Amino acid sequence: MPLLPVTRSIAIDSDEIEESFTRASGPGGQGVNTTDSAVLLRFDVRNSPNLPEAVKIRLEALGGSRMTRDGVLILRSEGARSQLLNRQEVRDRLFDLIRDATFVPKKRKPTKPSKASKARRMDGKSKRSVVKNLRGKVVD
Repeated sequence: MPLLPVTRSIAIDSDEIEESFTRASGPGGQGVNTTDSAVLLRFDVRNSPNLPEAVKIRLEALGGSRMTRDGVLILRSEGARSQLLNRQEVRDRLFDLIRDATFVPKKRKPTKPSKASKARRMDGKSKRSVVKNLRGKVVD
């Protein structure tokens, strides 16, 4: 049960990550038909004791279509010929997603344009209108 460090304050138990191996459709020549080099990683976000609630909520939002209804994140990697490389790549993607979920988005403060900026905008519009009206046909 070693802990896998994700950030300074978050570490995940290796028992929380469930990996299964399947045949990949990518490169590998004839060996691709006989070796299980693709990795399917399953991580139960909702029931993870090592993630704070706020991170769980943001991680579910970031997961999108990779999340099941039960709150399990499913990631697949089959880009490399080696099972070891695919395993490392899918774990890195999981850790990156968790790191992204730790960032708290800033609250937007609603603002209004100042009176001076409104006046400048209206002046610009009226000047433009005059220029366009002067482009009309010349009447003798």
